[in-house]
Amino acid sequence: MDGPRLLGIVAVVGAGLLTAGVRPAGAHHSFAAAYDTNKPVTVVGTIAEVRLENPHSWFFVDVAQPDGQTVRWAFEGSTPTSLIRSGYRPNSLKVGDKVTVKGVHARDTSKNAGAAREIVTADGRFFTVGPAGTESTPER
Repeated sequence: MDGPRLLGIVAVVGAGLLTAGVRPAGAHHSFAAAYDTNKPVTVVGTIAEVRLENPHSWFFVDVAQPDGQTVRWAFEGSTPTSLIRSGYRPNSLKVGDKVTVKGVHARDTSKNAGAAREIVTADGRFFTVGPAGTESTPER
């Protein structure tokens, strides 16, 4: 193989290796920038959707309001791998399950959103779905 051709192959392979690890920087956020640990929130409702995806899982809960309307809350949880390590399985929560979600509210209080810490089902099953916070948690 001649020198210029070899140099071209090395350049292409090198460029490919350099760009392989490049990812959009805005894909992840700071917990403190998005959520306020001084604003604990507890929501009682029904699972509407569960998304086990990276970098974070999402739990959507429909909450009945006193006026009869339903409001959907979105709760961010840990990665699917972290959830599985803590005992959560992909079918642990199903659409329609009654749950209580405890966590912290999003900094943007105009949104029904937060970071979930734990989810308790109506039959008493308990799942840790986010990192422990500074808010008080009852003894189990």
